[in-house]
Amino acid sequence: MSDAVIKAEALSLTFQTNDGPVHALKDINLEIGKGEFVSFIGPSGCGKTTFLRCVAALETPTAGSLTVNGLSPDDARRARAYGYVFQAAGLYPWRTIGGNIRLPLEIMGYSRAEQAARVKQVLDLVDLAGFEKKFPWQLSGGMQQRASIARALAFDADILLMDEPFGALDEIVRDHLNEQLLALWAKTEKTIGFVTHSIPEAVYLSTRIVVMSPRPGRIADIITSTLPRERPLDIRDTPEFLAIAHRVREGLRAGHAYDD
Repeated sequence: MSDAVIKAEALSLTFQTNDGPVHALKDINLEIGKGEFVSFIGPSGCGKTTFLRCVAALETPTAGSLTVNGLSPDDARRARAYGYVFQAAGLYPWRTIGGNIRLPLEIMGYSRAEQAARVKQVLDLVDLAGFEKKFPWQLSGGMQQRASIARALAFDADILLMDEPFGALDEIVRDHLNEQLLALWAKTEKTIGFVTHSIPEAVYLSTRIVVMSPRPGRIADIITSTLPRERPLDIRDTPEFLAIAHRVREGLRAGHAYDD
């Protein structure tokens, strides 16, 4: 893939612990192209989040190579190549929603006028216009997570890394946010790396699904979606959707065969 924005070759990561080495990732070979929506799914402890953290320079691989926009993850971080959305919204309770979104812009030295313009723009994008002066505790969990996404989008990075952002939300809210995220992706054309435990969520959102095996985290399967870009929620009842979900499930089952 010549236009790969994220490229891993023979990537491995071993943590040294008091109980001996923990092999979190092993021989990961993956390229993510510009504008793709790639989900990572697998059992707990399979290295999904660890891989995302390697891309974000929050963890350092112990073997292989990893580039982001052709740069090392550290250099990509300094170049502000990506925004990161964590499992919890992580909003500062003493700052308003607007203040939370402005925080990275303040740190990066944007002018007040530019900060105001960007806050307005991303609040509109995530359908939170009018909530700038509210505090996090005044918003529902789903709205807080949308504010967290807005903060990650504020400095307009090309890559959005999302670590199970909807995992703690109820199914109805999660469905709604899945729809909104697809609409946001269509508008912004970001490259998205998305970690999830949910097979329906992975199939609904993604252009490709990376199925990972239990530790040491390996890629058991990479599934290219045949679904159209326009995806109403009821697409989940179609034979095509169910066939992809079945293949993901089979990949997860096959991955367990790697267990030592």
